Formats: sequence, C-alpha cells, structure tokens
Amino acid sequence: MVVAVDSSTLIAFIQGEQGGDVDTFDAALGGNIVLPPVVLTEILSDPKLPEQHREMLLAFPLLEPKLDYWQRAAATRSLILARKLRARLADTLIAQACIDHDVALITRDKDFRHFARHCGLKLA
Repeated sequence: MVVAVDSSTLIAFIQGEQGGDVDTFDAALGGNIVLPPVVLTEILSDPKLPEQHREMLLAFPLLEPKLDYWQRAAATRSLILARKLRARLADTLIAQACIDHDVALITRDKDFRHFARHCGLKLA
C-alpha cells in the first residue's frame, strides 16, 4: 500500500520522536512512500536539515498535481472554512494531493481530521 507522509511526521522522525505515526512511517520506508510537493518544500526549507535527511526526502516520488488541482483545493478549503473549521493553506494543498491520488496520509497534525471527515481524505 502506498502512503503519503506529512511534514509533522517527517519532522518527528528526523528529531527521533516516537508515536504511532512515526512507527507507520518507519514501517513504510521499504519503498511505499510518496510526498506531496508542499511537504517536500516545507522540509527542504529548513536550513539546518542534515544532508542525509535531504537525500532521503529527494529519493521519494512526488504526488504531482493533477489537472484542475488548484480549483479542487480551493473548493476543498472553502468547504472546510464554511464549517468554521481550521484549513491552513499548506494543509489543504497536502490533503488535496492525497485525495486526488487516493493515497492515505500519515500525519500527527490533528487539523487533517477535518479533511478526512468532510472531504474524503484517508488517514493512515
């Protein structure tokens, strides 16, 4: 099963933290992980990111945006905001990439539960 991973889990993994999400990520390291492009950008933006982690991230395939991705992401975010729930832009873009590719997301960020409940995001 292919899964995507969120920045929150990657940061926890890099920092040696523990949790169910880190365990799931670690178990999937055999080659079944993809990255939403926003996650890659977030993590690579850290000027203190060790080179070994940079290389690991660059080895993962990306979930490339599909046709009309930006319009669907706007509609998804609008739906969540209309319910007066939190929908950060980066989270919306990550969720939409996963929804479009029908890939579950590994995350420790609780804000993604809104996308799962109302928009069809699968959480691993």
